[in-house]
Amino acid sequence: MLRPRGLAGELLLMGRARDLITDKDSVAHVVGTAETHVTVDFSNEQVIKEISTVPPRPALDALVGVRAASGFRGAAAQADPDLPQAENLLNLLVDDIPVSVLISGHAMGFGKTPRQLPIVSMRSSYISGQCAGFAADATIMEEIGRSGRAPLVTGPAAPPILDNAIAWHLVDPLPPHGMRRMRRMDVIPGRLTWVDVFLRDSHMRPDGHEKIIHEYSLTVAVDPDAAIIVSCDASPRVLPWVECPAAVASARRLVGQPLKGLRAYVRQNLGGTTTCTHLNDTLRSLEDVAALLDLMP
Repeated sequence: MLRPRGLAGELLLMGRARDLITDKDSVAHVVGTAETHVTVDFSNEQVIKEISTVPPRPALDALVGVRAASGFRGAAAQADPDLPQAENLLNLLVDDIPVSVLISGHAMGFGKTPRQLPIVSMRSSYISGQCAGFAADATIMEEIGRSGRAPLVTGPAAPPILDNAIAWHLVDPLPPHGMRRMRRMDVIPGRLTWVDVFLRDSHMRPDGHEKIIHEYSLTVAVDPDAAIIVSCDASPRVLPWVECPAAVASARRLVGQPLKGLRAYVRQNLGGTTTCTHLNDTLRSLEDVAALLDLMP
């Protein structure tokens, strides 16, 4: 999530994804790749100005002019109904566009003084009750009620991610005001398929210090024959507000659910103050475990 022309300029989203298979000698083989390049007019209703993908999906051109906010995923499915089945990696990147735009607003807030922050309106993303951090009596909503402006938070320093180094893309350092979402999902086959997931959102402050905004890990067991989730536990490694960790118990609601249709299940059944927007994004990605199992030799 980059702003090459400064905070007042356009938002540039650059997404990369790949599938790896690691053989018995711990050598990783790339078996699939995808990329997205999206330009967003952030100051004008967060409207998509340009979108291109690798591999090409011309049908997604219909998203130009669409707001990268609530309703975007439905618009993407309408524009290209075959995408989830045809290009799982690309579908994952397109699915992340609206939440990437949402969290990119953190950089906008951090680039201003408290008095420069806009008065929050109901049209904004700060809707009471949408997640644990936005409960009516939570820190965010109380500050909005007191001052009319959303509070700012800065997390701990973002050290290099050292777990399973073979899995991660090589990335350049973030520029000031840049943000990044990194997700790793390892699938380990066996009598039970074990899934290990890591997610981090980070922000490069104007002073050159990269800080963590959200960081989750998931440990999931899947019955490979029935393709059903047997266990699902989330760990809140770094979250912005004191109320946020209460949401992790919601991950266990996926126990007994099939992998197929998991995105729709999470969207329909995990909402409100017992859940977390960013945890839900991580849980929804578990539907792609089936695609990874299909790649196993």
